[in-house]
Amino acid sequence: MKFSVEWLEYFLDTDASVAEIAAALNQIGHEVEGIEDPAERLAGFRVAKVLTAAKHPDADKLQVLTVDTGEGDPLQVVCGAPNARAGMKGVLGLPGAVVPANGMELRKSAIRGVESNGMMCSVRELELGDEHDGIIELPEDAPVGQSFADYHSASPILDVAITPNRPDCMGVQGIARDLAAAGLGTLKPVEADDVAASGPCPVDIRTDDPQGCPAFYGRVIRGVDNTRPSPEWMQRRLIAAGQRPISALVDATNYLMLAFGRPAHVYDLAKLSGGVVARRAKNGETVEALNEKTYTLDDTMTVIADDEGVHDIAGIMGGEHSGATTDTTDVLLEIAYFDPERIGVTGRKLGLASDARTRFERGVDPAFLDEGLALLTNLIVKTCGGTPSEVVRAGQPPVEAQVIAFDPALTARLGGVEVADDTQRAILESLDFTVGADWSVTCPPRRHDIEGAADLVEEVVRIYGLDKVESVPLPRQPGVARPTATPLQKLERKLRRAAAARGLNEAVTWSFLPTGDAAHFAEDADALWVLDNPISEDMKAMRPSLIPGLLAAAKRNADRGAAGARLFEIGRRYFRGKNGASDERPTLGVVLAGQRDARGWAQGKARMFDAYDAKAEAMALLEAAGAPVANLMVMGEAGDQFHPGQSATLRLGPKNVLARFGALHPATLKAFDVDGPVMAVELFLDAIPAKKGNAGFARPAYSPPALQAITRDFAFLVPADLAAADLVRAVKGADKQAIVDARVFDVFAGQGVPEGKLSVAVEVLLQPGDKSFTDAEIKAASDKIVAAAAKQGAELRG
Repeated sequence: MKFSVEWLEYFLDTDASVAEIAAALNQIGHEVEGIEDPAERLAGFRVAKVLTAAKHPDADKLQVLTVDTGEGDPLQVVCGAPNARAGMKGVLGLPGAVVPANGMELRKSAIRGVESNGMMCSVRELELGDEHDGIIELPEDAPVGQSFADYHSASPILDVAITPNRPDCMGVQGIARDLAAAGLGTLKPVEADDVAASGPCPVDIRTDDPQGCPAFYGRVIRGVDNTRPSPEWMQRRLIAAGQRPISALVDATNYLMLAFGRPAHVYDLAKLSGGVVARRAKNGETVEALNEKTYTLDDTMTVIADDEGVHDIAGIMGGEHSGATTDTTDVLLEIAYFDPERIGVTGRKLGLASDARTRFERGVDPAFLDEGLALLTNLIVKTCGGTPSEVVRAGQPPVEAQVIAFDPALTARLGGVEVADDTQRAILESLDFTVGADWSVTCPPRRHDIEGAADLVEEVVRIYGLDKVESVPLPRQPGVARPTATPLQKLERKLRRAAAARGLNEAVTWSFLPTGDAAHFAEDADALWVLDNPISEDMKAMRPSLIPGLLAAAKRNADRGAAGARLFEIGRRYFRGKNGASDERPTLGVVLAGQRDARGWAQGKARMFDAYDAKAEAMALLEAAGAPVANLMVMGEAGDQFHPGQSATLRLGPKNVLARFGALHPATLKAFDVDGPVMAVELFLDAIPAKKGNAGFARPAYSPPALQAITRDFAFLVPADLAAADLVRAVKGADKQAIVDARVFDVFAGQGVPEGKLSVAVEVLLQPGDKSFTDAEIKAASDKIVAAAAKQGAELRG
């Protein structure tokens, strides 16, 4: 929320500087996000008087002005404003000044051959409003030569973050009340001047939805003039708050909302038909809102309507066709209390946000209806004239005061600071709480956040000073601290380090995806989680896989010229479990895209990633996770998202899938608009078997073998569809005492190899123990190898 110091001082009598105000706000829980000084933007602009105005010799729409700046000789300025004339006073931007609206630095220049020493400025150019048909005209008493920032009383602007639990501070008066309680000044009373009512209200006002709209107050003002602008002081304060002045009537309602945190609405009486009622909408009813969008309503929403239809989405946004215009002469003022929960639900359903909704769904002051309507009436009558009717009050606002039994000793126990009883009483009373002799505290109706004694402790401590709360360490148990990381956290930490050590870059992507992207990677559409109230349509579905997010990150890198990407992420996949319960599964995802190795003299062209690179990453990371990689089976069915001939799964047994890897399917790359090839890996951390007990906690000392190992090569004819990993596993298991390793070093198909067969050469490493192998032992081991391979359909080549 933005507001100027000048506006704050309308409610708060204080001599504090801007820095002191900001420090006090931070101390009492209102974070100051920024301070802007308009005087800095207006540096170089001063009040000047036009002495002469003559037609430009070479341009019909330009004039050559002689301008008195208050010091030295008059300056010559070329101006194109139609209202520029001799004798008027305006704002001159001198050379070196920067125009706030466009950032242009003014310089001495020649315009159509005539020298110009600056620029006479319009309202829009100085960002003081939207008027731009001519230059600013200042009153006759404006002092020539004075800095325009000083003349305009440019006041510093504070940008303060209001927490959701403090709707009472969504107006400048609420901020002033808190600062006064903190001792930064005295809160000024604000009362509306008495405006005599003339006759009964001619419009029937009622509420037929007491749950959604417990109270609905209104009155008519006849004979208003909305052609005149709102007062300069009001426009100045609205602009400081980031609001664009629109018309006198609309500006008055915006001023009430920003000054007192109370939204209200003005209807053009001529556009209403019959009585005005707060009621439930009918299913299928529509309304065109002030943002020029049409919304379809349902019977859970509260609306303001007349005999013809809906005019207002209650508490959120008014209708386009009943709003006030410059032709409006009679208006109906509406100020109401709406149920916060109903406002929040309606806003989320319609996807409609507004300043009014922000305040109503957090909870406005239910006791401010009469006072708010009086203030609004006063603003309109003073600005636009008119005669108000009597007030109609429909319903009753929930103003029952909450009474809390409070023990002042609780402040020391919960807040950690000793505060004298009389000081606590003074703090609570300065915040408008009523404190009885027995410490029964009556809360003001606007303080919806106060629910119990602990909330009162918070009020006392934040005003007394959070910096006075002593920092006390938490008690610590004696002895060595117990480890706090869970087995899963330890596993994720180990995998994160292993992946980084292998040259992968960690990414953190959104847990939400566009529905189409999520559906592409969902194994079952019914198991996909789709949010009812997403941040945006691009973040509507919970991710069933980490690959889409990493794929999008790789695409962004490629679009910006990156030759290759090696990305990994550890996170959760989300599924709709049994009975609709949430199912989160820890996963590690890897995406390898683009070049694996840049082109060079040794290999020539750049080498791209392939499925074997993905398999290497999967095996290495599984080994780092403690999975029994020697026992893994390589099987198919990696998923429709992968290329069927260049992908596989790694399993412990036929059903327990630990990982999937390979090249992504061309259809997947097309769906995500990514140029291939792209490799991907997903490790399912919840499927990795945990270690039993303290297994592997203490490793035996490394003892290198005393004798040299020997190798033997075997060439087998195997069926073309036999997985090489199955053959290697069978060979390694033929003699577990003698064989320590086996690997494929050659695969051949062609002349001399029968059709449907492959020649696969395997190197076997045999390690003797306490004595060297004899020829008989080597032959026996070889026979076991051949026999084991035969069980896989392999035969030794002759």
